[in-house]
Amino acid sequence: MKRICTICARGGSKGVKNKNLKTILGKPLIAHSILQAQNSNLFDTIAVSSDSGEILKIAKEYGVNIVIQRPDELASDTAAKPPVMKHCVVESEKITKIQYDTIVDIDATAPLRTVEDLINAVEKLESNTDAKNLITGMNARRSPYFNLVEESPNGYVDLSKKLGQSFIRRQDVPKAYDMNASIYVWKREAFFEGPKIFTDATLMYEMPEERSIDIDSPLDFEFVSFLAEKRGSLL
Repeated sequence: MKRICTICARGGSKGVKNKNLKTILGKPLIAHSILQAQNSNLFDTIAVSSDSGEILKIAKEYGVNIVIQRPDELASDTAAKPPVMKHCVVESEKITKIQYDTIVDIDATAPLRTVEDLINAVEKLESNTDAKNLITGMNARRSPYFNLVEESPNGYVDLSKKLGQSFIRRQDVPKAYDMNASIYVWKREAFFEGPKIFTDATLMYEMPEERSIDIDSPLDFEFVSFLAEKRGSLL
């Protein structure tokens, strides 16, 4: 079983300027994801993709041998992430001459995962014969059946998701999750069919809220910094 971990980190960011280079616990943000991947002992290859020379330099300093210069068309604010991951895997396979069975992507902006989360997520997918991929998330803070509403074109709001029967208790409706953008895992065939985040056989690996913050704003960065300092380590 051959595995690759991709870490795709742009140099630019609108929400938090240069967030992948900002320091948490004395290390650049991206370094924590690299160290988690290394300490999991799961991967034949860890590859970092970026349009930033500084990010790629830091990746090398932390022991990453495969660094991929991201092309301009995959580095804009509007570029979707799946093509970036695919480019990284394809280029890595050209370099290593390895055909990977399991493809894992971890987001540098969601560093509160643990090494155990990473190991358990990969094991959950690989041990399921029928599943194609896996995503991570936490128990939804707002139920789409009770608390989440959406606005229609006429300006009125209604529940985002409805059931064909009446439920009184939130405990009785299907369980819902908030995706936390932390870990994505694919089996090879499913990955190269897209990659798609949702297939007809996508598993969920649940993580607690305190390990599920994705940094999109300065406030998110403060939360992550506080929780990281409280833990003392992001491994």
